Amino acid sequence: MPPVPLSVLDLVPLTSGSDAATALRETVRLARAAEEFGFRRYWLAEHHLNPGVAGSAPALVIQAVAQATSRIRVGSGAVLLGHRTPLSVVEEFGILDAFFPGRIDLGLGRSGRPRNAAPPGAAGASGPGEGTFTDEGLYVPPRFTGFGRLVQSPRFKRQLELLQQPGAQTPAYADQLAELLGLLAGTEPGAHAVPGEGAEVEVWVLGSSGGESAELAGARGLPFAANYHVSPGTVLEAVAAYRAAFKPSDVLAEPYVVVSADVVVGEDDAAARELAAGYAPWVRSIRGGEGAIAYPTPEEARRHQWTSEDRELVADRVDTQFVGSARTVADRLRVLQRATGADELLLTTITHDHGDRVRSYELLAREWGLI
Repeated sequence: MPPVPLSVLDLVPLTSGSDAATALRETVRLARAAEEFGFRRYWLAEHHLNPGVAGSAPALVIQAVAQATSRIRVGSGAVLLGHRTPLSVVEEFGILDAFFPGRIDLGLGRSGRPRNAAPPGAAGASGPGEGTFTDEGLYVPPRFTGFGRLVQSPRFKRQLELLQQPGAQTPAYADQLAELLGLLAGTEPGAHAVPGEGAEVEVWVLGSSGGESAELAGARGLPFAANYHVSPGTVLEAVAAYRAAFKPSDVLAEPYVVVSADVVVGEDDAAARELAAGYAPWVRSIRGGEGAIAYPTPEEARRHQWTSEDRELVADRVDTQFVGSARTVADRLRVLQRATGADELLLTTITHDHGDRVRSYELLAREWGLI
């Protein structure tokens, strides 16, 4: 059986000693390389108030990436509807489609308080028990339950204040999705989104668990992206819920699933482990509520003073990052694909040196048979 397609998810990370302008230029260079290496699509994430992430406005970065490339699909992974109106999103992506017809993906996320957040006051990290292995050999850690610490952080609360007008109420996600699809199709009563109506954007739903996002994607017959790299403990339930809810549509006759993974590829396993040394403290900064730090060098990472609580906070992410030579990582990605039945894999890679990041994707593309 031929290998499934590979795609790229880019957070536009800043590294220590760098700045946002450099990170954005590096994203454009990486997108050009990803197109040359044979990756199917290039998605940009939306994050706010993170000192180490510059991807706060996906539509603007999509425009820069699409302008610098010619074939690769470019999209959002994801636009956060909790902070936006469906009309504003449809108009933005309608403009993108007008400039780059047939190449734009609109990935949607809910945003807001995570569905599996711990109750107020809880500071836990992982759920009870040990992780398990699927029959295919995929490691599935315990469900992460430490989101309560994140959503109670001053940074998260301030983010919500700044992203929404005072007193604004976010509608139900199902209603937002229905309105957005209606605006694209031109069936929303009394409204014609120009540009946007009739745009040939590919609409996706992203989700981390077997809840509303997965069920809505399935019920609407839309493609679904499941986040192994964000919530590895719930990826199987997310995929199962999507497939159980799936109904054929004008978009898809059968379910279509992309599964994400964190990946670092080096010339050999030891070299890759060195390149990935900054990952654990970077994840700790996110999970701790302070926002992503600038990605550290291996030397800076080794100076971090770890507590047992810190290690527990990042364990599920560190244990499920795919790090090694191209063959090592490709073998683990095949396990992920078999365990989830993924039709496509979405890879995110961060290293301190941009050249190492580009090389990581190149080595994997060659091993996967893309080039």
